[in-house]
Amino acid sequence: MSRNKECKPGVRGSIKKQFALIFMLVLAGTILLCFLINHICLQKFYIHNKKKVLFRTYRTISENVRNGDLLSDEFILQLEELIGRYNLDILVMNENAAPLLHTTSDAQLLKVQFFELALGLYGGTVLEKEDEELYQIERITERASGMDYIVMWGFFEQKEMFLIRTPIIGINDSVQIANQFLVYSGLAGVLLGGVIIWIVTRKVTAPIRELSEISERMSRLDFDARYTGKEHNEIGKLGMNINQMSDALEQTISELKTANNELRRDIAAKEESEARRKEFLSNVSHELKTPIALIQGYAEGLQEGIDEDAEGRAFYCGVIIDEANKMNRMVKQLMTLDQLESGQNVTTVERFDIVALVNNYVQSADILVRQYEAAVSVERRGALYVWGDEFKVEEVVMNYFTNALNHLDHNKEIEIRFVEDEEKNLVRVTVFNTGLPIPEESIPHLWEKFYKVDKARTREYGGSGVGLSIVRAVMNAMHQNYGVNNYDNGVEFWFELERA
Repeated sequence: MSRNKECKPGVRGSIKKQFALIFMLVLAGTILLCFLINHICLQKFYIHNKKKVLFRTYRTISENVRNGDLLSDEFILQLEELIGRYNLDILVMNENAAPLLHTTSDAQLLKVQFFELALGLYGGTVLEKEDEELYQIERITERASGMDYIVMWGFFEQKEMFLIRTPIIGINDSVQIANQFLVYSGLAGVLLGGVIIWIVTRKVTAPIRELSEISERMSRLDFDARYTGKEHNEIGKLGMNINQMSDALEQTISELKTANNELRRDIAAKEESEARRKEFLSNVSHELKTPIALIQGYAEGLQEGIDEDAEGRAFYCGVIIDEANKMNRMVKQLMTLDQLESGQNVTTVERFDIVALVNNYVQSADILVRQYEAAVSVERRGALYVWGDEFKVEEVVMNYFTNALNHLDHNKEIEIRFVEDEEKNLVRVTVFNTGLPIPEESIPHLWEKFYKVDKARTREYGGSGVGLSIVRAVMNAMHQNYGVNNYDNGVEFWFELERA
């Protein structure tokens, strides 16, 4: 199945160019519309204005004819203003065709033109006709000069006759020239407007482009981008909202990641706990299987009276008691280890003399030492104070010491030393025993529960493989280091404590 290409904003999608193109099209369309309106309506508008001038002049003359004020100074001034502004020719005649008022030197020509219009001999185009007020407006072409005129002629209420005309000076040419000028000025306007619009839209769209870049960075979970515009409008409000949304998203994603990490840790801890539980059950079952079988076998032998003499029965009972003691010791060790690993056993840090602790323990284990016929030497006798949990440190010393006793060779020597590191302010306690070195592949697994390097030998002295796991748990609880070193003639286990 083919995958659709990702749509990315490019040149065609630039909002700046879109705005500029829209404005230029609107501007060009407006100019084209003006051109069409000018071409279609300008001449009609021009004729309409001429008719309005003629009609206003007609009203002025009619009012003064009615009042008999054709020769008053005020009327003459009004008439001169109209004539000068609109280039009018006026003729007013009485009912005998005698001129009462005329504004041209050739009154006779206007008189002839009036009667030709009245008789319908001119062949002009009637633009407006009002029978009630006895006037008519026509568009004519003067025969002598060939000029076009708009002529208003008719009768006043007192039967006076009048003719008012104004020339139409090249209206068609004027329209064509006006349209041509409009095209040139429109093109220049479009170009100039395009430049102005480009500059304006660039300024207007700059914050929009900035917001687009910020949103793109946010889509890549980059929340450092901030809108810095100072606009007090919708764009500025949008930028502020995007900044707030970015902060909220960053906080929410951070919380989600934290919750996800915690969930993963919980799941991992649960899986690890389940794995430890299964391993624990398997190891405990394996460790208890042999002593239980021995106890069961010897108990059944006693029950069936296999050995009748007292010495044989005592041997059977001794084996049962010995195996029961081993099981009891292993259970106690497992309980101690579980408390340490689960954090139920509180670590109390106090100041104590580590040398005195070691000497006291070695003295208390004198029976075991004599039983193994071991030679134990403690390098130091003076006080050496450290920080730690005294009870748990004694547990570590006990496990190291008993482990050393159980792995002695024929030399049977155990040496306990105290090495001070003044630079790190630490004391390292080492327990060395002569014997075979530990195989290199076994060293990483020594601290695991139920791990045994030599299972037969461990079984021989009743070890469960839990002691060194207790050492690891104790030292981890106190956040101190521990380890083991191989030598040609033996093995050295060590742990460190902070010097007081």
